[in-house]
Amino acid sequence: MLVLVAVAVAALVVQGQYDAERSAMDRSLAAAEAFAHAPGTALALRSPDPTARLQPAAEQARKGAGVDFVSVLDAHGVRLTDPDPALIGTKAEGVGRAIGGETYTETFHGRPTDAVRAVVPVTDASRRVVGIVSAGIQYANVGNVLHKQLPLLLGAVAGALVLATGGAALVSRRLLRQTHGLGPVEMTRMYEHHDAVLHAVREGVLIVGGDGRVLLGNDEARRLLDLPDDADQRHVTELGLGPALTRLLAAGEAATDEVIPAGDRLLAVNIRPTAPFGGAQGLVATFRDSTELRALSGQAEVARGRLAFLYEAGVRIGTTLDVRRTAEELSEVAVPRMADFVTVELLDSVLRGEEPTSAVREMRRTALRAARGGHTLQPVGDVIRFVMADTPMVVALHRGKAVLVPDLNTAQDWRAQDPEGARRALAYGIHSLITVPLRARGVVLGMANFWRATGSPRYEEEDVAVAEELVARAAVAIDNARRYDREHAMAVTLQRNLLPLGLPEQDALEVASRYLPAQSGVGGDWFDVIPLPGFRVALVVGDIVGHGLQAAVTMGRLRTAVLNFSSLDLAPDELLGHLDEMVTRLDTQSATAGDDRVPLTGATCLYAIYDPVGGHCTVSRAGHLAPAVVDPQGRVTFPDLPLSPPLGVGGHPFEAGELELPEGSRLVLFTDGLIEHRGRDVDEGLAMLSATIADAGLTPEETCRLLVDRMLPEHPGDDVALLVARTRLLHPSCVAAWDVPFDVEAVPRVRGEVSRRLAAWELEQTAFATELILSELLTNAIRYGAPPVRVRLLLGRTLVCEVSDGSNTSPRLRRAATTDEGGRGLFLVSQFADIWGVRYASRGKVIWAEQTLDRAPEPDVSALFDMMDF
Repeated sequence: MLVLVAVAVAALVVQGQYDAERSAMDRSLAAAEAFAHAPGTALALRSPDPTARLQPAAEQARKGAGVDFVSVLDAHGVRLTDPDPALIGTKAEGVGRAIGGETYTETFHGRPTDAVRAVVPVTDASRRVVGIVSAGIQYANVGNVLHKQLPLLLGAVAGALVLATGGAALVSRRLLRQTHGLGPVEMTRMYEHHDAVLHAVREGVLIVGGDGRVLLGNDEARRLLDLPDDADQRHVTELGLGPALTRLLAAGEAATDEVIPAGDRLLAVNIRPTAPFGGAQGLVATFRDSTELRALSGQAEVARGRLAFLYEAGVRIGTTLDVRRTAEELSEVAVPRMADFVTVELLDSVLRGEEPTSAVREMRRTALRAARGGHTLQPVGDVIRFVMADTPMVVALHRGKAVLVPDLNTAQDWRAQDPEGARRALAYGIHSLITVPLRARGVVLGMANFWRATGSPRYEEEDVAVAEELVARAAVAIDNARRYDREHAMAVTLQRNLLPLGLPEQDALEVASRYLPAQSGVGGDWFDVIPLPGFRVALVVGDIVGHGLQAAVTMGRLRTAVLNFSSLDLAPDELLGHLDEMVTRLDTQSATAGDDRVPLTGATCLYAIYDPVGGHCTVSRAGHLAPAVVDPQGRVTFPDLPLSPPLGVGGHPFEAGELELPEGSRLVLFTDGLIEHRGRDVDEGLAMLSATIADAGLTPEETCRLLVDRMLPEHPGDDVALLVARTRLLHPSCVAAWDVPFDVEAVPRVRGEVSRRLAAWELEQTAFATELILSELLTNAIRYGAPPVRVRLLLGRTLVCEVSDGSNTSPRLRRAATTDEGGRGLFLVSQFADIWGVRYASRGKVIWAEQTLDRAPEPDVSALFDMMDF
């Protein structure tokens, strides 16, 4: 820009100089011609004194014309007038042409000064030159004119320079914005790179304008489309591209991977309009030769189909932990997508949930799936034997991998096992086989066979890999189901062995029970019926946290503890208190030792003691659901009994609740699995339970059956323990009681009354032993106990004698020394009673002794003599 401005300034100066000289010449010529052609100029020249006449006129003309001088010369070139009087009479230089009659202008250099002048001849009427008029401007004054114009000129030039610089800056800024800050070098490099990439890529690129004419095509596009050399600026319809491709390009719409035939090629065409991306209206089309990819894509599609098939198989096989069902799922997945027929054989040990054996020559057909009926394959349940060494099945078992028989019609070895069966299969149309051993953890579980029949292509090597992968997944699922069956069977067996093998005989309650393991595994629910002294019966129901073998073992530990504590004849709340302490201690020891056993903490338990003498029931519960009580009229209630925290929580005392149960009442004890499951909450379950048992005529066994049928789903998610007891009362005639004065002399009287009552009960054969037991117990109570003293006889299937007093001192059996006067009473009691013991009441204790009625007591005579020191 500066160079251009400098050149422009120089040109303007030169032009100004030229214009100034030109203007000076024009003004000089005008002044000279005007003076020379004036009417009086020629006459004055002929006058005797032309200087006097012409000098004033010449000066006036000079000033009026604005020139530096107007000089009049005679015909010989001598000055007659001049602004400088000193020059008058001198001869002017360079006027010879005017003397000859020529008018001219020139830039004169000489004396008296350099000037731009015009020289005009003065002629008379006959056109004869009589004089010369010279007018002009000194050369120095011509430059002054230019100098006066120069500031304006330079100002204009400066303004133009500023405008040019600003415009250049704006243009540069716009260019930088449009080129994203790239300079000329970068733009050149980018163009070169783009040009190189455009022509180097193995994908054709064709740019078409909005009018459908080709703007640009790279080398690959020209090769793929066979474009002519003059394709640029030609319309796409004139290029001979074929109807489909021409129609696609002419439409100008976006297209993605459109496969279009072009000659002997298949081109994948992508088209995008350029307008949305800031370009002019038009489109860019790319072309990729997909002729070879088409074949590869077919193979890829097959591979994708196989992967999708295996994925679906992984989802559908092993949905249950059942061995047979898993084998059926394998056959269902494979037919008809992979085979027309599928057979699955498993070892009998696997079907039983046992560890598979090495004897794999005999299996049982477990699943069979056919795409059409009428086949000749052996049915499910048949024993399949592999005894011929050359059959594909035996070879597969020995190799541990699949065996392919692509054409059964030409193969001979597979017919050796059963020639007649093979003939029938071929006649049916079965023609191809893949046999795969079912292996998991390196052990054979069974065999899977895939058969194809008429209408399906024969198996190929690629199918073998799919079959092996499918069978491998199924084998893992079958092995998991087998191991689950084994553990489940062990847990169920253990659970049932840890539960009561049978309900004990007793007269206080009519009892029925159920235990149902969960579908997913054995849990820790349990129940128990424990006869207690005095014809009382303890009912127990509990629930351990967790499932499985460990839960069953933990339940056994807790049930054993309850049995042991019940032998102490403790009250329900006291028993649960001891049980809670034991649970806390055992869990602490397990945690310290890093044991992985199922914890006891959180277990729930309900312990109830029923006394048939008065129908009184004492119940204590640790986090367990309250029992349901059905009165003889069929009314169902859930008594509000004190609820204590689950076992092992600690920090809370256990309380007991009291129930008075009329004869014929039913007491229903249960675990939460009976009333609660995924589709039903506790309140709904209790309402349903109440409606089920609200029938006064139901026996305990019928009650259990109804509850199981109506309340449990087909596949319960939790195990269930259920105990139903109908109450009985001991007849008042079978109960005799006496309040005894706190005096030893009262013992004979009470003994006599007891003897009479035994006679009334027709138990004279037990009178001697009973009187002896009573005398010893009553004497001890009066001698060592505290009032009040009470005697009670209970008659049931046994005879029970009870002596109670107000003391908490516990008697104990010991061997008396020779010199001891006492200490032999309890020994005598132990010899004449079948069983005896002590239980504590809220005030005092009760010492009891029980005798069997169908036989007379036979004490150990030698022990008696030894005790008496005979």
